Amino acid sequence: MNKKEKIYNLYSVRKKTMILSKLAGGMLVLFYLVTEDLPMSRNASFWIWFTLLIAVIIGVDCLLGRLISKPLHKINDTAKQMAELDFSAHCDIQTKDEFGELSKSLNTMSSNLQEALDKLEAANSQLEKDVAHERILLHERRELVDRLSHEMKTPLGLIRAYTEGLDGEIDSEKRQQYMNAILDAIERMDDLIISLLDLSALESGVAKLAKERFDFIELVETVAGRLLLDTPETNYVFHYELPEDKVFILADRQRMEQVVNNLIGNAKKYADTNGEIRLSVICGQERLCFSIFNQCKPIPVDELTKLWGKFYRRQNQSSKGSGLGLAIVAQVLSIYNVPYGARCVEHGVEFFFEFPIVK
Repeated sequence: MNKKEKIYNLYSVRKKTMILSKLAGGMLVLFYLVTEDLPMSRNASFWIWFTLLIAVIIGVDCLLGRLISKPLHKINDTAKQMAELDFSAHCDIQTKDEFGELSKSLNTMSSNLQEALDKLEAANSQLEKDVAHERILLHERRELVDRLSHEMKTPLGLIRAYTEGLDGEIDSEKRQQYMNAILDAIERMDDLIISLLDLSALESGVAKLAKERFDFIELVETVAGRLLLDTPETNYVFHYELPEDKVFILADRQRMEQVVNNLIGNAKKYADTNGEIRLSVICGQERLCFSIFNQCKPIPVDELTKLWGKFYRRQNQSSKGSGLGLAIVAQVLSIYNVPYGARCVEHGVEFFFEFPIVK
């Protein structure tokens, strides 16, 4: 339908008002002719015609109100709500004229604007989260650089001091001592960097954990034997409690070995001289519980959660090690979403974690 045909369409407002005006004019002429032929005085016929005129005017006004004023009022109310950014407004004009088309267009525009506003709000919310996340990452990155600089300062200072000591030293025994000290410092730096890269890979999700069914008891016996039994000199008393049967779990064997290794190594490092170390694996129907106890000085309760942080070391304790072992343990166990923690017990501290058993 072209534009000209649309203007003179029967359903258009223009056509309706034109028909209504012509119909009203025709009715007035018809009423005038009828009243003129009535057998009564001219004055009486005038008043009858005048009454009919008033009725026609009121009827035309009501029809115009229904056809034009009422739809315009609804459209105006909807437009006001939209101007106030209330896009839930709905115009319910169902006519087939221009007002009906305008109503549909307003409803479509309101729906589109609401959808766009929802998307904008979602995008803003996501942007706020991203900005907050970036700030956290920036803070952590700065803190990590500061801590790493602090950790590197000691071995680098040792390397510099012993390197300067080598210059001009003719005593072969002292030269060897200096060389050993330099190698120890380099090994410590190497261990720190490797551990830090490993932890970063776990935190970022770059490091993927394999799924392998293996005997957890065999793994614990291997690691404990290497760290606690197969050592030439010991200054602790070791007890263990392990199931006689095999206990299988589904996990990354290398990562779980790293977890057990770090926990046992931490217990060994902080155990009192001639103190006790107790290792146990208790099996339930669905889960096993690994725990390692070392006899040591009491640890404040508020310090227990800090043990899992990067570079955290207990006060008045040796700074030997990277300070990342427990942080790596926490990250691996968090990926598996299993319970873990540390608790103060009589005469020491106990580290533990649980893990699902598979048949």
